[in-house]
Amino acid sequence: MALLSEKDQNYLRETFAKLENGVKMVMFTQERDCEYCKETRQIVEEVAGLSEKIATEILLLEADGEAAQKYGIDKVPAIALLQDGDEPKDYGIRFYGIPSGYEFSTLVEGIQMVGSGDSGLSQATKDELAKLDKAVHMQVFITPTCPYCPKAVHMAHQMAMESPFVHADMVEAMEFPELSNKYSVMGVPRTIINEDTHVEGAMPEPMILQKVLMSLN
Repeated sequence: MALLSEKDQNYLRETFAKLENGVKMVMFTQERDCEYCKETRQIVEEVAGLSEKIATEILLLEADGEAAQKYGIDKVPAIALLQDGDEPKDYGIRFYGIPSGYEFSTLVEGIQMVGSGDSGLSQATKDELAKLDKAVHMQVFITPTCPYCPKAVHMAHQMAMESPFVHADMVEAMEFPELSNKYSVMGVPRTIINEDTHVEGAMPEPMILQKVLMSLN
């Protein structure tokens, strides 16, 4: 049974028809001890089936260890969103956990962004991110029922697309309780930047940029 309704499928076909570049979703799964791997794979495959410009690759975390290391994947389900081509471009955009509920829109926005080749950030933010020379790791903890989470995740993904030094993860808090406990996630969205800088809620672009720059000091 399809997870996406016929109405949603038609809307997404129209949306994806505007993609300028190919997009590839590399999904990592495993056969055991993964509550939402099956559903996540179904979402990935249904979405990819709506456009010739969207490709998928399904890999097993343990069996495809070399690929997991290449993409920095250490937990499942996971999706790495790439710009497709002869040499796919990896922007460091990741989804850990099922992109369902409100977070499905984040996956769609990510596909549109990568397919357009433009992060959509302001020129001022682009200029600041262009100056980065140190790694920035953004982990945005979410739940599928949180209406404010997609904005926070998309902002992090925009920054990852804009700078090769930024890597941004969506992390579904309930699927990864050990990580949630490690970073004291009591509410969502909660963004952890470089381990020791955190952001509560969905902040405007200039404030998130300020937190990113603060994390490097």
